[in-house]
Amino acid sequence: MMLNARGPIVVVGSINTDLVVTAVRLPGRGETITGGSFRTYQGGKGANQAVAAARLGYPVKMIGKVGRDDFGRESLAGLRGNGVEVADVEIQEGESGVAVITVGAQGENSIVVVPGANAAVTPEFVASKRGVLRNAGMVLAQLEIPVETIVRLAEICEEEGVPLMLDPAPARELPKGLLRRCAWVTPNETEAMSYIRETQTMEPRAVAEELLSQGVVLKRGEKGTYIALRDGSRYAVPAFAVSAVDSVAAGDTFNGAFAVGLLSGRDLIESARYASAAAAISVTRAGAQASMPRASEVDEFLANVRPGDSSLR
Repeated sequence: MMLNARGPIVVVGSINTDLVVTAVRLPGRGETITGGSFRTYQGGKGANQAVAAARLGYPVKMIGKVGRDDFGRESLAGLRGNGVEVADVEIQEGESGVAVITVGAQGENSIVVVPGANAAVTPEFVASKRGVLRNAGMVLAQLEIPVETIVRLAEICEEEGVPLMLDPAPARELPKGLLRRCAWVTPNETEAMSYIRETQTMEPRAVAEELLSQGVVLKRGEKGTYIALRDGSRYAVPAFAVSAVDSVAAGDTFNGAFAVGLLSGRDLIESARYASAAAAISVTRAGAQASMPRASEVDEFLANVRPGDSSLR
């Protein structure tokens, strides 16, 4: 599938407000612990990926919904402030989406998402945005909106010849054939385990084969990135070693930056390294969208960090 490098990135997905509590560790089942701090951030996997790409200087349009409440108004202001075009974000009666996040001392996190207005991003709503989707360089989607909407989105992208990058998170049962309509599928290891069936192993090659669309990008955290293409090519891209403060939205940062890399003319490995660098920077900062780097920061990081060797596997 050819890339329209002049087209914007169009993100179809969730727009949330993140309510973040820090603690020494994550609580166990039925346990109450004392937290350290509380902050409110703009989030949602869709909005996060839109901001990640826009902060890197690439034109981005967001398709989604917010509620007619303070969270919705603040979310729209945050998207605009980060350079995301929000003409196709609609306001509806009711509450906006929220995510309640606990972050441990090592940057680990647990998340509970309440969909709110995101549940109203219907197949019909997405179909009404076909003209916007048709002119996209790439479409990014996640699973914090209804699955039937993702199915319709994939059909439209296939019909219009626009590549779709699907982040299959949070993991849920997907209709047969959906992944093969995607140009890229980008799970992390936990999500990948939810989708593989007969191959109950985390050996990257086996996981990639089980999930294979046109291309699979397996995000493995500190173990790096494993890329598998339908033509049989396999690549391992090492991670950058950083001290993590907060891993919230690191995967979203990766996806936004990976799309920017591909649409900006970088090759596959360069795009993966660019995305890995952006994600590495993001985990050294608190918050979701607040942690995402600008293009100049990623360029400086890559110029000053010794590159790992990307190997054909």
